[in-house]
Formats: sequence, C-alpha cells, structure tokens
Amino acid sequence: MARSNDEVAALFQEYADLISITGGDAFKARVHEKAARAIGGHHADVGTLDVKGLQQIPGVGRSIAEKVVEYFRDGSVSAVEELRAKIPAGVRQLTAIPALGPKKALALHEELGISSVEELADAIHAERLRDLKGFGPRTEEKILHGIELLQSSGDRVLLDVALDLAEETVAGLSRVTGCLRCAYAGSLRRFRETIGDIDVLVAATKPMPVMRAFTELPDVTEVIAHGEKKTSIRTGKGLAIDLRVVPPDSWGAALLYFTGSKAHNIRIREIAVHQGLKLSEYGLFDAESGEKIVSATEEDVYARLGLPWIEPTLREDRGEIEAGQRGELPDLVTESDIRGDLHTHTDLTDGLAPLEEMIRSAAERGYGYYAITDHGPDLYMQRMTDERMVAQRDQVRQLDRAYGKGGGMRLLHGVELNIAPDGGVDWPDGFLAGFDLCVASVHSHFNQDRGTLTRRIVRACENPYVNIIGHPTTRILGKRPGIDADLDEIFAACARTGTALEVNAHPDRLDLRDEDILRARRHGVKFAIDSDAHSTLHLAHMRYGVGTAQRGWLTKEDVINVWPHTRLRRFLDKGGRPKRHSVS
Repeated sequence: MARSNDEVAALFQEYADLISITGGDAFKARVHEKAARAIGGHHADVGTLDVKGLQQIPGVGRSIAEKVVEYFRDGSVSAVEELRAKIPAGVRQLTAIPALGPKKALALHEELGISSVEELADAIHAERLRDLKGFGPRTEEKILHGIELLQSSGDRVLLDVALDLAEETVAGLSRVTGCLRCAYAGSLRRFRETIGDIDVLVAATKPMPVMRAFTELPDVTEVIAHGEKKTSIRTGKGLAIDLRVVPPDSWGAALLYFTGSKAHNIRIREIAVHQGLKLSEYGLFDAESGEKIVSATEEDVYARLGLPWIEPTLREDRGEIEAGQRGELPDLVTESDIRGDLHTHTDLTDGLAPLEEMIRSAAERGYGYYAITDHGPDLYMQRMTDERMVAQRDQVRQLDRAYGKGGGMRLLHGVELNIAPDGGVDWPDGFLAGFDLCVASVHSHFNQDRGTLTRRIVRACENPYVNIIGHPTTRILGKRPGIDADLDEIFAACARTGTALEVNAHPDRLDLRDEDILRARRHGVKFAIDSDAHSTLHLAHMRYGVGTAQRGWLTKEDVINVWPHTRLRRFLDKGGRPKRHSVS
C-alpha cells in the first residue's frame, strides 16, 4: 500500500478521535472514521488524486477530499491542527489506552489534571478516580490492564507493517552490485504477531557498498551505527533495521543463527556439542580442529546434525526438534494451498467495495471458491434486513453461474452472525437454512464472567447452522485482550459439533493465536483461515493467517478452505442438518 494512504488514514482517525474528545458531532466523527478506513483500503495512491478523483472513493465526500488535497499541498490540515491545539498532547496519549475512550480521557484531564499514562496509573493506585462519575473499581481494573497492554507493546509494530518494510528493504538491497543473496530473518521470518526490530542478512564479498546503500535507502531517518559487519538504521515508521553482511559461504549458518528463536538455537547448539561440533553464525565446525564442516545452506547445517530442514515458523522449541528427529514434522499448510476465503464483507454492511468488485478480486487470486459473509441484523449499525440479505443472495446466485462456468470459482452466500449474550444468533433456523455457510462471532459484552462467556460460545457451536466461530477470542492486538473463556471447553465443543475455528488473518487480530491453535488442534478441531476482508486489498491478508496457522502446526488436512469444493460443502452440511438452499 502506498505510504501516503496510511498517513492520511491515520490523520483522519486522529481527527475523529479529536472530535470525540472535544465533544463534537458524533456523526462527523463517524464520517471521518469511515473515510480513514476507505482511504487506508484504497488501491491507488491518494497523493496522486485531485478532489474529483478522491470523491470516487466510497465514503469520501467533497469536504474530506479537500482536506486530503490540503494535506499534500501544505503538509497539514488546518481543521486537525485547530483541534490539536485545544487538547494537551498527554490527553491524546491517554486515548491510546485500551478501554479508555475519548470522553473519559478528557474528564480525567479536566477533573484531575491527568495528562500522561504514568499520572493515570499513579492516580488509580491512589484511588483518586473513585469520586468521578463513571469510574469505579471495575473501570480502574480495566484501565490498568489497558495500560499494561499499551506498555507491553512498546515500540513493537504489527506483522504487516514490519513485513512491508522488510520486503522493501530486501528489494532495494538486492539491486546493489555485489549483493549475492538477501533476506530478512529474526522474529519476522518466524511470523511472530508483533515485531520489535527487523534483521536483514546479505551475502557479499565486499560489505561496504551494501552498507552504504543501506544507509541511503529512502525511509532512513537515522543511522544508529555504521560498520563493516553490522549497520543499524531507524526508519520513518519508527522501526530499527539491523543489517549484517556475511561471506557467501557462511550464508546458511548465519540465516539459521539470526532467524532464531533463541530457545531453538540453544537446542541446536546442544545437539552440535554432543556430536563434537561447534555451531556459530559462521558455520558448523569441528570442535577440536576448528575445521569448517558445513555452512552454505540451512539444509546443510540441519542435515549434518541429523535433522531435516525445519520451517522458520516452527522454530520456537515447542517440540519441533523432537518431531524432526522422529521424522514427524508436519507438512505445513501454505498460502498456495488455500482454495478460497470464507469470511469477507462488502459495502452492503461495513465493507468498502461492492460485491462484484470483491468477487472479481478473489477470482484474480485464483480461488476455487469464495464466500461473501456480510453482517446480520443484530449489529444494528449495519442496517441489515431480511430483504437486503435475500436480494444479495439472488445476486450471488446469478454471479455464481457466470464465475462457476467451466470449473471456475464457485460463490457461496454466507453471513457473519452476531453471537448474542445468551449464545443466540441473528435469525431463526428457517432463515439460516438459506445460507451456504454461517460464521458466528462475538462482537459485544466482552466482560461477561468466564462461565457465561464459555456457555455463550458453546451454544453457538451447537447451533446446527453455525459452521465457523469467527475471531474466537475477539482480541485486537495492543488494544483489546482476548475474552476470559474456558477455551479448552470451547475447543472440545467445536470438535464434537463439527464447527471450525477461524484463524482470522487480519494483522490487527491474528485470532486464534498460535498457542491456542496448538491446543485446539489436539482436541481434533478443524480450522478456516480467513482474511475477514473489508476491501479488495484486505484479501492479501491471507498470508498473515497462513503464517499464524503454520506457527500452530496446521496442515492441509486441518484447514477446511484448503479442501476441494465438494468436500467443503459436505463439511458445511453440519451434522446432517436439513438441506439448505445451495448456490447453483
């Protein structure tokens, strides 16, 4: 995505927050939030568009388009600057705390003079908030937990931000004369959900031309350290990148070493020591003579230690070494295995693109099938009705006939249902029978007690028309923790009822997380890796879900949207329920 789109999206989201903090028009705030999503998800660089071109983006009216033009012309937007001037920077910082909304942040500043996260934590511990309306012990507990989430994220960024930057860096360095090989390593290569900094590795005989080119990359804001073996920079996104240049014949050992994890590397070195060897980033050596044995490829190093090559996403010392020694490493699912996406949205509800545009983009990805799952009516802000959903169903069936010709992409008409506080869903069985599949998700009442939340989701699993539990823990990375439910009871219910669990590929969620996937898999659960796309660009999020699924040891057999269309349809006819009206 063009950086300018991200910048403008962040600006309008901030403007919406500022409007809310100052008690401005709630409708105006929502309009700018929607515009932020639309611009962030737009395929073209908004910096190249005029007012008329910007107004072609859904959700962008003339006033907002003029603000975008003003931003690129002047470097700022006067309306945003005026609101920024009214609010202390510390109050804006408070709104970054999960569970603390703009109005409460302003109240804390006006009533108690609090204008920093540290001051807020001190005030809670001193019980100074309890005299304020709307701030009780329960609220204090939630805010403290939110502060912990904020502080634990620190300077870490989401996987997609780091991966975009790493791929740009690798592409830039790969063009430098003398660069023989280039790759990113570290936690990013292992597809951790958040990234602290980026490690890049280059194989070259002459390091300095590569190091010099590295410091001159477009996004560099600071050169932290500059040397012959290692150079560190800071980028415009705030992320640090460390570049190491190694001799070409050390490539494999260096890539293994700098990929990690630390725990995995310790285990590998222990195996080397037991064989009278020494492993470092420069190679695998005979411990006595110092003679280099292998180092050119990772495969060579693993093989000499009696192991198959281990996928980077498995390298966390969670049994992968033992599995390798037994010859039982999983044949992990890959992005090329995915035959379709089973959770996506259009502009009928909160998506940004029309139905046909989403379908066309899915077809361009080479999918064999594709599901549209707009929201049901229980999320009242989506304005769904029976009539609108049936009209969309008719449209999907017509398009299916066109796209499905000659073994092309089949279309499934689905829905994302809301799991109500009691475990019910939006429509009765008679209406649900008309869908090809139903995703059911928790969207509210996250703070119910553990038993109630568990029963709520188990009841949804037991619904004969619910096929997939969407974003099962509801977490949003750095903003909202997962719900407090008995996951093992939910996993057992999914296995018993034939309900798949979603691995939501949106980089803000990555829900289920890898540790939960490992646990659920042991229960015999099946999974769906879905993009939860709200724009055509979001369909590409599938790669993050696949990486997370790999970290959870998932294979093609575990993932229902890897299966052929006929097998998928048999799975969706859950428990032999009454035959639904299939798309044909």
